[in-house]
Amino acid sequence: MRRRDFIAGLGGAATRPLAGRAQRARIPVIGFLTVEPNDANRWGASFHEGLKEAGYVEGQNLAIDYRGGVDKLPPRLRMDRLRELATELVRLQVAVILTSNDGPAVTAKRATSTIPIVFFNIGSDPVTLGLVASINRPGGNVTGASFDSPQLVAKGFDLLCQLVPTAETVAYLTNGALFSFEETKNSLVAAAGELGRQLIIVECPSEDELGHSFATIVERGAGAVIAGPLIGVSADAIVSLAAQHKIPLSGFPSRGGLMSYGVDFADQIRIAAGLVGQILNGAIPADLPVRRFTKFRFVINLRTAKQLNLSVPQHLVARADEVIE
Repeated sequence: MRRRDFIAGLGGAATRPLAGRAQRARIPVIGFLTVEPNDANRWGASFHEGLKEAGYVEGQNLAIDYRGGVDKLPPRLRMDRLRELATELVRLQVAVILTSNDGPAVTAKRATSTIPIVFFNIGSDPVTLGLVASINRPGGNVTGASFDSPQLVAKGFDLLCQLVPTAETVAYLTNGALFSFEETKNSLVAAAGELGRQLIIVECPSEDELGHSFATIVERGAGAVIAGPLIGVSADAIVSLAAQHKIPLSGFPSRGGLMSYGVDFADQIRIAAGLVGQILNGAIPADLPVRRFTKFRFVINLRTAKQLNLSVPQHLVARADEVIE
């Protein structure tokens, strides 16, 4: 439900019988705070499945107020706008705030210490971010689902190097938009050192700069590129430039990238939605342990590998959770 629809519904309630107003008042509203527009719709069935398991169906006994669409703004303005959106949700006194990514989660936490907050898609340590006191006993108004970013990054780097053994230099393409940027960078530097590869960090502040960023990657002799968090930059544009320059890409295999190694985001949003349902049913965030994901999905696009003249070892094919042919 959009904010204007929700407000319009409240306005119309003034002329309804008292019983109708009481029924409307019992319907809880989730505030969904994210960076990208219509983020909840990206998760599709998994999002609603998690809510349904807890007994909630949007439009029947639950309303959702989506707030986002700040991905095209410069980083400073993006955070300013997120603060405004979080303040609006607090002012509306939504029942729970659901957040995707670390920026919205931290922003929501700073906006309220009373409204329950559930986060997902967090790669940084939620304790370090100040979201919770501990993983097992969050201790405040926040809980959620996160993953072990250092482990993810190191293993993904290793798999890419196995797929592209000739890549002595690997580029990490990012716009440093997440709080986990420094932690991720340090993990990549350590992984590169252990594997005897050179790592270069190429920052891309916006999609307009993407062509220049790939030119830098080519000039510096990178034999492969890892797509890091690139808020405001389309996956299709990244895949297209990687194909144009014939550079193996770790990221977006379903759209033409070579591989990916990451969290099953559909599972994350289902778990997060389930936590929201538990809170709506009376659970307290302080008593709900943070769910830490340590199992990651490895996907290989064999069609892309063939276009790049790469021979994929059979043991990697056997290990992959999904193979695109």
